[in-house]
Amino acid sequence: MPHAIPTTCVTTWQEALIQAVRDPRELLELLELPLELLPQAEAASQLFELKVPRPFIERMAKGDLNDPLLRQVLPLGEERTLTPGFTHDPLEEAQSNALKGLVHKYQGRVLLVVAPNCAVNCRYCFRRHFPYQDNNPSRQQWLKVFEQIAEDSTIHEVIFSGGDPLASPDRQLQWMVDQLEQIPHLKRLRIHTRLPVVIPQRVTDDMIAWLTGSRLKPVVVIHANHAKELDNHVADALSRLHKQGVILLNQAVLLKGVNDQLNDLVDLSERLFELDVLPYYLHLLDKVQGTAHFDLADHEALSVHRQLQGVLPGFLVPKLVREEAGKNQKTLII
Repeated sequence: MPHAIPTTCVTTWQEALIQAVRDPRELLELLELPLELLPQAEAASQLFELKVPRPFIERMAKGDLNDPLLRQVLPLGEERTLTPGFTHDPLEEAQSNALKGLVHKYQGRVLLVVAPNCAVNCRYCFRRHFPYQDNNPSRQQWLKVFEQIAEDSTIHEVIFSGGDPLASPDRQLQWMVDQLEQIPHLKRLRIHTRLPVVIPQRVTDDMIAWLTGSRLKPVVVIHANHAKELDNHVADALSRLHKQGVILLNQAVLLKGVNDQLNDLVDLSERLFELDVLPYYLHLLDKVQGTAHFDLADHEALSVHRQLQGVLPGFLVPKLVREEAGKNQKTLII
């Protein structure tokens, strides 16, 4: 077992956000990694800031550059390589972003950019270039978003996304749920979040209150790519949600060097099910500039997914999908 990483004492999720590691040198020193990596890490951090909560760092092995959690967050020189076919907005979300904070791509549901930041900056993030500065609505602007949702009776589900919506204060999230609950044709509230994984202290009584206190059916979609992310602290946080009747799903991204081996994906699905979370989607990488070193060819992805189907029951096999610009649904890879 790796030695525990010395950290500042963290008692609340807000403190964990504030104390996140943002300096590449500090991350390398905490994990006893060679400082020869520092110049490239600092250069890549200029393109997309390093940000890693200490509770997540504690699960990484010291001295191991191939640690699957480290690989998701360590800035590398490859991020500076311009790769043909990779763009700043691979899903062309700007075309679906008519109002601040609102992304409407799919029939029957809308996505709200609730928070302009995340708890962790994943190096493969498809929104690493997203204009969050233009999508940070005031309450008056949010009311215009809610008016538009109310005018479209085909919308049955609202998705809180970001950034990470759970980086927002509970009082703001409670206010938003109160407004949405008044729209009669809404049925579900879905939260897309990585916070219960990287900072499990985020699952508080106040969070559970606004999430489960309305008539809207609550669904929480977490984002874990490797079983090693799901330690006992995460298990406790997810158990609290499950006991309150929250439906728990997971979406992962298939990443070279992180979870592209059969055993990685089997262990992830088995661990998720232990924690009452169903595997939902396994995404192919969105081709955002700076992430090509994580990419797998389609035939490689299909091969490992078919192997997964051969060893797990169907309900533990996530759907292998790709998001494509302009499509009104995710594309199944079969």
